[in-house]
Order: sequence, then structure tokens, then C-alpha cells
Amino acid sequence: MRDATDNPFTLGSDTLPEVWAGRASQLRDWTDVVRPRLLAGLPERGRTIVGEPGLGKSTLVRRIAARAEADGAWVTPQVRLPAGADPLKAVATAVLRLADFAGLSASRERRIAEVLDRVRQVAASGISLTIDRTAGPEPYTALTDLLVAVGTAAVRARTVVLIHIDEIQNVTDGNALSQLLISLGDAITATIRTDLPAGEVRDRSLPIAVYLTGLPEFAEKASSRTGATFARRFATTTLEPISDGEIRLALAPFIDPGWSVPDGAGAMTAVRMTADAVEALVALCHGEPFLFQLAGERAWYAGHSAVISREDVLMGWEAAKHEAVAHVERILDRLPAKEREFIEYMAAAEPEQRTATAIAKSMGYSRAANVGPFAQRLDTVRGIVSRGRRYAFRHRALEAYLTSNWPEVGTPTQR
Repeated sequence: MRDATDNPFTLGSDTLPEVWAGRASQLRDWTDVVRPRLLAGLPERGRTIVGEPGLGKSTLVRRIAARAEADGAWVTPQVRLPAGADPLKAVATAVLRLADFAGLSASRERRIAEVLDRVRQVAASGISLTIDRTAGPEPYTALTDLLVAVGTAAVRARTVVLIHIDEIQNVTDGNALSQLLISLGDAITATIRTDLPAGEVRDRSLPIAVYLTGLPEFAEKASSRTGATFARRFATTTLEPISDGEIRLALAPFIDPGWSVPDGAGAMTAVRMTADAVEALVALCHGEPFLFQLAGERAWYAGHSAVISREDVLMGWEAAKHEAVAHVERILDRLPAKEREFIEYMAAAEPEQRTATAIAKSMGYSRAANVGPFAQRLDTVRGIVSRGRRYAFRHRALEAYLTSNWPEVGTPTQR
């Protein structure tokens, strides 16, 4: 009971945590919008989900992918792009796996065989094929052709295709990014002719869903590269911290009926959590999914009994707080100098004094307009602050780090 083999809290984007909090609207977007429209042959944009580290972007799409796969969708593995990697190679490799699953490798159609051969070259050499002028279509065109073939096979199978590309901000080569986005965009906007039961013929969109996940600056970079085309083909969501109510809801099973775990004797038992333990977890993580999983994981390990107490939560947090601080500091360190300065001056002011004019004056500017570009990016691109007559923090863990004694437990004090 309460050991490493049954801990339901999980850190990292490679595994899905059993204790899931929030993101209901994004999950419903797949079940209620994307999947039904694609199955009906209606056009639907790809999804770009961005946010600061720790907000659960990759985990969210992995959960969507797991749900899709359970419903029979053809799903690629999570295509994670390391810094400097050739994105066409990575995506081509994943799409080739889909092609195998769709049975295209066994096709006797010459056109399909030629497309597969070309995409295998892309998987081996990537964008360098363009530089080498290897005979055949451009790499991104070949990739599009194979995606269309996979999508056509999905129509016949009455299913959908889901492609997840993670760490998309790591594509720093502008030409490579442009080619990748055009290839994916052309595939999700392609149509094929289909026969209807009444003998009519119509054009239908292919059932291909593309999810891109990464840091906030990606959407800004993609828009600058492809302009309105990117916005037309991909809908962008900037994730924010989840609400305290969503965390309480995720922890409700621990209160009643209890979280089911093996008892070590071949039967099942329940681990419960006291109400004040739940409130302690809520207070410590400030709506940050990474911190929620971190605090929950350490609270689980802080004891062995069937009840997780507030003392367990606080004891576990003692072991976790240095990692929690490092996580928030990484977010701060990512900010350009002026954006970080804006955040720090905003945090130093009393909530009622957090106006553009007051912050600008603290930064040494004569007019609020001088800080407008920093404030706008922190709001619309990064999702860290909310602009208005008075500014407020949307990223509550960052606010807690800058304005209180967090991660220490106790009465908040101004830093």
C-alpha cells in the first residue's frame, strides 16, 4: 500500500497520470468537435496547443490520443522533435508506420509504391533531399501525398487519423518549419471524391487530425513565417493553470470512496485523503499541473498508511520544494530581459497598483505605451498576465514565487 508500484501521480509527458485534473474543454473539443466533423467528412483545422513549461501540453494531447486510439483511430506515436532535428525525417518515419497500419505497403498500385519509396527517402535523408536535388517530388510534397493516401484509407475504414508533433518550437530552421507546416496543412485541407448511397458524388475532407504542442513562442514564429495561412489551418490554444476547483474534483475519489490499490494479499483496498490534505495540495500547486503531480507523488511516498494526511502532504513537499522552485525559475529565465523586468515590477506592486502606468513608471518610462509590447506578449503569447485597467497574474505559481514565501509552507510574506 502506497509504494512506488501503485502511485497514481506521475510526472513527465511520457506517461499519463491516473489522477487527471482539468482540461475538460480541450478533451471535449476532440470528442464533440474534431472527431465527429472528421468522421462526417467536414473540414476541421489542426490544433496547436502551446503554453509555458509544466502546464501539461504534451500530456493533454497524449490523453486525447489514448482516447482516440481506444475508439479505433489510427494514431502516431508522440513525434518529439529534439533541437536541431530535421522535422520532415521524424514526421515521415511516423507516417510510414501509419501507412503500414493502413495496409498501404501491400498495395499493388504503382502510385502508392512510388509515394512510399519517396517518403522512405525522406525518412532517411529529410530536407537534405531538396539540397541534393534528388530526382522526384520535393520531400514535403511526397509527405503530403502519403498523408492523403493514409487519409483516403481511413475514409474506407471509417476511422480517423491523429498525428501528434511535440516540442514543435525546436524547429529553428525557417525553411524546414515552412515545409512541415505546408505539408501538414495541405493534407488536412485536401479533399477526395466519394460516392454517396443515393448515387450522388461529393467532395469530402480527409479525416486527419494534427496536434502540434510546444512553447508559446512557436505560434508567434509560425504566424510570422506563413502568415494568415497558418491561422486558417491551425487553431491555437494557449494553456493556463487549471482552477482550484478542478484540482479538488480530481482528488474527490480519494475522499470517497478512496483510491483503489492492491493490498499485497491478492485483494484490493482503498487509500483515502483527508479534506485538509486536499486543501494543502491545492494551496501548494497553484493550479500548475506539473506541481500538482509533483506534490501528489511526494505526499504518496511520505507514509504507508491507508490515509494521506495534511502532514504527509507537507512532509512530501519538503522533499519536492527545491524541484518546484527550479521549475518556476526556468519559466522566469526563459523570459526576455524586458518581459522579466515587467513581471518583477508588477509583482513588487500592490495588486491595486498593478496598472500599466504605474509599472511603466517603475521601469523608468514616461508613458504606459512604452511597456505595451511587453505586456501584450506576456498576455496574448505567453498567457502569464491578464491586461486590463489593473493587471493580474494568470500564472499563479509564478505570482506566488515572486510575491510570497512560497514554496515554504506558512503565512505568506512579501519577498
